[in-house]
Amino acid sequence: MILYYQCQSGISGDMNLGALIDLGVPKEYLIEKLGLLGIENYELEIYKDGRQNISGTKVEVHFHEEYNHRNLKDIYNIIDPSSLSTYVKDLSKKIFYIVAEAEAKVHKEKIEDVHFHEVGAIDSIIDIIGAAICFEYLNVDKIFTSKIELGGGFVNCAHGILPVPAPATIEIMKDYSICFNGVDFEATTPTGAAIIKAVSIGAIDDINMRIFKIGIGVGTKISKLPNVLRVYLGEIERKEESYLIECNIDDMNPEYYGNIMEDLFAIGAQDAYITPIYMKKGRPGVTLSALTPEENKDKITDFILKNTSTFGVRITDVKRKILQRDFSYLDTKYGRIKVKNGYIDGKKIKSKFEYSSLLQLAKENNMSPYQLYNKIVNKEDKNE
Repeated sequence: MILYYQCQSGISGDMNLGALIDLGVPKEYLIEKLGLLGIENYELEIYKDGRQNISGTKVEVHFHEEYNHRNLKDIYNIIDPSSLSTYVKDLSKKIFYIVAEAEAKVHKEKIEDVHFHEVGAIDSIIDIIGAAICFEYLNVDKIFTSKIELGGGFVNCAHGILPVPAPATIEIMKDYSICFNGVDFEATTPTGAAIIKAVSIGAIDDINMRIFKIGIGVGTKISKLPNVLRVYLGEIERKEESYLIECNIDDMNPEYYGNIMEDLFAIGAQDAYITPIYMKKGRPGVTLSALTPEENKDKITDFILKNTSTFGVRITDVKRKILQRDFSYLDTKYGRIKVKNGYIDGKKIKSKFEYSSLLQLAKENNMSPYQLYNKIVNKEDKNE
């Protein structure tokens, strides 16, 4: 399952939160989890709204505080003592760190000396940590975005009047496919940019996917174009044609193989594996294999050539037959776990727990995945 962000009018923290709630994250769930932060003196208002006859969800954070120039340590001191999950804490801190890193670079400061202004305020804190809570609830495999509209004109902020995009925003977005001046206001904020940077694989305008749900987040600005963020939940339409990219390696430190495999999956490999072999002169080595759809072939090839010791790869056109699939969720006494279902001609023939979901839930319950699996499947606890 994937999320695809269509950022024709950019992205901000409140638009993102609205879109994810509109997509199906229960607002009661979000409010309950945010309550674990121990932040007071704010109210979360969630309601239906629209722009140019496109309806969606609007989120507003109303708060009362005079001092909001927090630094990274201050933010972490809000997040770390809470009883939120490790996933939510780590992702929230990652998003704030991305903003701090960008601010430090554009203002030529050390990261620890950066003081957040707008991003340090309660509304941005709720937007960012709320986003992490929503991503954990949705538990998707990958997140992609379209080309991201940054906006135009000028914006008045704590640093004075700045051209759009703000310096921190363009620093965060410099590796993404972007566009300017589709609208005459700040379309993408540093908060929105950091959220996208933290969770997405990258910007893809040509994506084949089957859509299950659509979430629409409504922005604050009123313009001649609909100021909305659309987020799609679905799966990539899988083609039977794939490419097997392989190389033989006998001169690289095996310690690097783990990261190579993780990164191959992160950039879109359908499968990746390493096979022990013996090469010329009896030297032990491995064959590194990656299966990829055509649209990722060049990316996977370039990655292998740049990040391993090989001087070349073999590319083979292969065909696959795969089950139709979807995902469901099982609520247990230990928490919610994601389940992958496989079908032939619309008939379900198998199901399995998603290992990443099983592992996360096992950690939260201080068990091994093996122990948790047996407790759920064998119903060892009568209250299961």
